[in-house]
Amino acid sequence: MSDEAALAELREINAKFIHNFVTNDAAAHDVLLHEKFFSILPNGMRIARAPYLAAWSRGFDPAVIVYWDYRDEQIEVIRDTAVVSATCRWVRVQNGTEIAGMTIYADTYVREMGMWKCILAQLTNQTPDCFPPDSTIVRKYIHGKLA
Repeated sequence: MSDEAALAELREINAKFIHNFVTNDAAAHDVLLHEKFFSILPNGMRIARAPYLAAWSRGFDPAVIVYWDYRDEQIEVIRDTAVVSATCRWVRVQNGTEIAGMTIYADTYVREMGMWKCILAQLTNQTPDCFPPDSTIVRKYIHGKLA
């Protein structure tokens, strides 16, 4: 597989990854994960595949998360390993007030038997001085619907 083909495939997988989150589609998301997958949350907590998927099935509430985008997507491929990173901007309603922020993620993929599988998803909250601009938005959702 050429690097260009791998990049195109990983861009598509990343779009599915995000869409699965916004639609709470744990079954479709499960297909993207390596059997040894784990995640590191912004608070530093490490969670295994099963509890991660359980949380994934109910993690996005469009009444609470009224805006979501991902931006500044960057993909690096090194033979059969890839790192996909981007920043998500979110707006949540909390006690009737909109609160906005951004979270950057780095997902590590391995290619086995010709298929990319995510083995690690790491999330980190960003400070405003690190926010990427709106010009880097790849895709956005409003109240859980693709905009």
